[in-house]
Amino acid sequence: MSASSERFIPAFGLSNPHLQTLWGPLWRKTVHIQRERERLWLEDGDFLDLDWHGPHTADAPLVLVLHGLTGSSNSPYVAGVQKALADQGWASVALNWRGCSGEPNLLPRSYHSGASEDLAETIKHLRAKRPLAPLYAVGYSLGGNVLLKHLGETGSASGVLGAVAVSVPFRLDQCADRIGQGFSKVYQAHFMREMVAYIKNKQRQFQHDGREDGLAALAALGSLENMRTFWDFDGRVTAPLHGFNDAEDYYRRASSRYFLGEIRTPTLIIQAADDPFVFPHSLPSANELSASTAFELQARGGHVGFVDGSVRQPGYYLERRIPQWLASVSA
Repeated sequence: MSASSERFIPAFGLSNPHLQTLWGPLWRKTVHIQRERERLWLEDGDFLDLDWHGPHTADAPLVLVLHGLTGSSNSPYVAGVQKALADQGWASVALNWRGCSGEPNLLPRSYHSGASEDLAETIKHLRAKRPLAPLYAVGYSLGGNVLLKHLGETGSASGVLGAVAVSVPFRLDQCADRIGQGFSKVYQAHFMREMVAYIKNKQRQFQHDGREDGLAALAALGSLENMRTFWDFDGRVTAPLHGFNDAEDYYRRASSRYFLGEIRTPTLIIQAADDPFVFPHSLPSANELSASTAFELQARGGHVGFVDGSVRQPGYYLERRIPQWLASVSA
């Protein structure tokens, strides 16, 4: 566990982990950037939408940005880091996981915390599209878990030169338990509403398009009512839609903690000890990390928070630290 090159100090009045976590979605001013959307058609006939920003030169360093659960390329932390990278002269492309770009995806399956096959296909596409651009990746929360899993699965053939993962749910089973405790139940209720709405929205689209096979697959899940916990949703929806036996099987096969030792890409993990989604005992120990991985554990920061400065003039630690670290790897 390395101490950070810069200790994160929360904004005065925002040291509480829940205020850190809620600041971005509730109170952060919108980051306005110009982006170009590209639709990537996947080998299984589905699609991912990619949102490009920054220099269009052939050899400008390129960063793939991966959002978290129920987020999108419009999540404040995504647009924020894309702007910060552009200020450094780097290009970036934000991936919207299946069905997260404002339009339901075409297959019954969706995205989940272990969907590294979609990440691998995206990396392959970006390397073919900009062969001269050094490619890096940054993932937040669910996106960070998928990224670390991919890095462990592929070893020295990850396709990226460096990676940063932030606020990672290393053990999905334990995080499913943690988010059901105390004030974190508020986040759990929000995620349940959003995830059930995602499935219902897809059902409506399939109905409209006359996609009988897709409708049948979703109908086979049974009722979407009374889902209160991640264990409920992942057992009744995620597992059957994606070929897992049950929630426990999904959590075991998709948790990034089991892949960390095989990572060969230079990787930075940024985590807060007070993350309200992650138990302290869910964090990996130093001997689980590969030699190419640096782990920066900050005392505070919440979940994808890390808001410093002041409430009137907030600063965003991640948007300084991530471009700085990527530049150091590329040097």
